[in-house]
Amino acid sequence: MASKKLLHDVEKLIASQLVEWPQAADNYKALAGVKVKTLDVDGMKVKVQFNPARIVSSSAKVDAKSLKERKCFLCEANRPAVQSGIEWCDYVVLINPFPIFPRHLTIPDRSHVDQLIKGRVADMMRLACELEGYTVFYNGPKCGASAPDHMHFQAGNSDFLTLADALKISSRNPIIVDRRGNLSALRGLPLNMFLISAIDFEYGQKLFDRLYDALPVPAGEAEPMMNLLCFKQGDTVNLAVIPRKRHRPSFYGTEGEGCMLLSPASVDMGGVFITPLEKDFKRMDADLVRKIYDELCLDLHDVADIVDRLKSKM
Repeated sequence: MASKKLLHDVEKLIASQLVEWPQAADNYKALAGVKVKTLDVDGMKVKVQFNPARIVSSSAKVDAKSLKERKCFLCEANRPAVQSGIEWCDYVVLINPFPIFPRHLTIPDRSHVDQLIKGRVADMMRLACELEGYTVFYNGPKCGASAPDHMHFQAGNSDFLTLADALKISSRNPIIVDRRGNLSALRGLPLNMFLISAIDFEYGQKLFDRLYDALPVPAGEAEPMMNLLCFKQGDTVNLAVIPRKRHRPSFYGTEGEGCMLLSPASVDMGGVFITPLEKDFKRMDADLVRKIYDELCLDLHDVADIVDRLKSKM
């Protein structure tokens, strides 16, 4: 059984930081007043949140030149003096001062290393197990991460996302089945994804490694493009793997007719789209969500190729 100590310590951290850090406290209070609407996208419930404070992330410049010129805000030396954290393995658990969730954490590596997931899924699963009630997520370097130069996870209370309910309406195409865990391709959702369910973190890592090796790697990239969302359900830890083919929608931007400031990451893929501009919030509808998923995620032909590669190595 997972220890409850980390969960207890995190709740104490959140409470103390909201007393000690006025900017964070104001941003969390503002969440109570954000506008939210719910859409039905092919049977999947999708929420849209108008959250002006998230413009920092949505408009982040993540090109190599911009990253080189700014200080890394996840490194301890550059974090606000008021920001405290909890050490956990090779990571530190911090409150996110620009929240999407009522309880929103950022969990960077204590060293300044690139945002790459290989070899870290067991950590992610263990973290999700110890933070029961939270969904732990990973944004690839060009899949919504605003700090692609510093390895980090994030986490937020699971009941905020619609992913768990979406999984219930999906059908599963089993690829690898074992008593320790299984890997399936999901069908019946407006976006294509894979699901790893495991009771053994190390076996979950092995299943992910096999999927990782079967995913396409875009030219010039260090790893496949993806978003990951991980949460505990009973004795099982579920890991949704959402492969990507594009960083931002074709209409991303702030100028020009039809442009929208949308930089979808794991939270959006998990069923909650974040819009920092009110005009974009008003414009979002089910057709636009489908267009975003179609542009950013792999299609059924791509998924079939991945499944064939996985089965050819069994």
